[in-house]
Amino acid sequence: MLIIVHENGIKVNRTILDKKEIAFKYANLTDEFWHLAKEYSNHLIVWVDIRFYENLSYLELPGIFKHKHIMASYPLKEQYFSPCIGYIDQLPFVKPDYRVKYPTWRMSTNAGGIYGHVALKFEGLFKGFRDFGFLINAIAKIGQQNSLFCYSDPRLLNKKYQDFTKLNPHATLKDLFRFTYQFYKTEWLFVLFFCYIRYEKRFPISAFILAFFSKKLWNKNLELRFDLENKDAERQINSRENTVDVIIPTLNRATYLKQVLKDLEKQTYKPTNVIIVEQNPDIEASSELNEIISQKWTFSVIHKFIKRTGACFARNLALNEVTSKWVFFADDDLRLPETLLESAVIEIQRLKVKALNFNCLQPEGNTVFQRIKQWGAFASGSSLVAAKEAKECIYRPEFERGFGEDTDYGLQLRNKGIDIIYHPDVQITHLKAPRGGFREQEKSPWMDQKMQPKPSPTMMLLVKCHFDEYMARGYKVALFVKYYQRQNIKNPFAYLKTMRKRWKLSEKWADQIIQQSKVLSDEV
Repeated sequence: MLIIVHENGIKVNRTILDKKEIAFKYANLTDEFWHLAKEYSNHLIVWVDIRFYENLSYLELPGIFKHKHIMASYPLKEQYFSPCIGYIDQLPFVKPDYRVKYPTWRMSTNAGGIYGHVALKFEGLFKGFRDFGFLINAIAKIGQQNSLFCYSDPRLLNKKYQDFTKLNPHATLKDLFRFTYQFYKTEWLFVLFFCYIRYEKRFPISAFILAFFSKKLWNKNLELRFDLENKDAERQINSRENTVDVIIPTLNRATYLKQVLKDLEKQTYKPTNVIIVEQNPDIEASSELNEIISQKWTFSVIHKFIKRTGACFARNLALNEVTSKWVFFADDDLRLPETLLESAVIEIQRLKVKALNFNCLQPEGNTVFQRIKQWGAFASGSSLVAAKEAKECIYRPEFERGFGEDTDYGLQLRNKGIDIIYHPDVQITHLKAPRGGFREQEKSPWMDQKMQPKPSPTMMLLVKCHFDEYMARGYKVALFVKYYQRQNIKNPFAYLKTMRKRWKLSEKWADQIIQQSKVLSDEV
């Protein structure tokens, strides 16, 4: 392990190799970083501000960097970008929960680390970058899309800062605009410019224009060669220590569900329990699944027949029955390859994570994302999650009969320190059955109104619950701009007036849903 002690992210103070101080070649932190990455390519290279060197948690480092495809940092006093980055990015990675290990590309110069040979993969793209703070954020931003797992991890320092709303930004306004142009679609630069005029009461025309002279790096692909081994794979499978329960909400899809159970029966790694929540709001109806449930299966079938509908209620009910180490969130219209659970268990152990999103393809569909990577979403029909943490989260009743419960549940998992990883090679097929499922086809109360809310009230719930003010403003501006092309009001002033009304209407309905959901939450 090699440690670079620096002063304010600019000047090298000293370098330490295996607890012994060594001479450094360059006084500039960025130059010394690249030099040491080459000289000690197999070492973990840690940077730490001299103010926090005594607080560096040496004993925690092996647990933080548990494999070589991890980059992590922690902001004690400074974060490179200000919260204004939320104007142009509303993914979970932009707003980390600093109390837990949290997936994020936002790196701080206060303390952090990356393996030397991994850093060198980015040298060709970023060799000209002089600002170390800009550099490590650039590495994480591109790396996150190319199988580099990037985190904010409080274990790096044994001293914690309590008020993360007061982290000092290092980046200048020009840095922010340049980063936006280089690492996002160009349209977001215009959104950022507008937001600064509208909300910051500033007119950063110089930063806006200069950004166009930077090299475009958005969506660059790198080959990091994710070559982690899982030497215990055979033992983990044979010992049955990684038991799996499957939860399936269903509604009027007996034929499709039976096929899912047959696929589970053929698994090379059998589930322990399959928990089926059958929904039917007809109080006179009887179960459609008695014949299926009564068949002999090699796993235990737990069948819940309820006289109400709703994906959130059904999944919460199923989670209460989970007793295994892992839980597979499934839909009732999937086709599963025989090795699915075996592959998923092996990969989740190999990657040393607690949540895996499978590559869910439609029939004849093609894989869009080819690399293992940190995932900004969560799929409730195609995920394997550690049961302990899964049971500590709930599908909030506010999202019942709408959409957004997956996103909300995934954000709850992240706030518990659970990273969600997408895996392109663990594949399932989603048949998209034309009827039934787990959502009752029920009209929302606002659908009968002459003026429709925009965005949908459940999307507004996500904004209210999980976005900060910068993310909410950026989302609003982007929504107004993108939706303009898809509607009929072409007078921009009339359009803006209408959209403001629809936004307020959405906020009103979202608030009503929150109030009404309190009754439902008592029943879960």
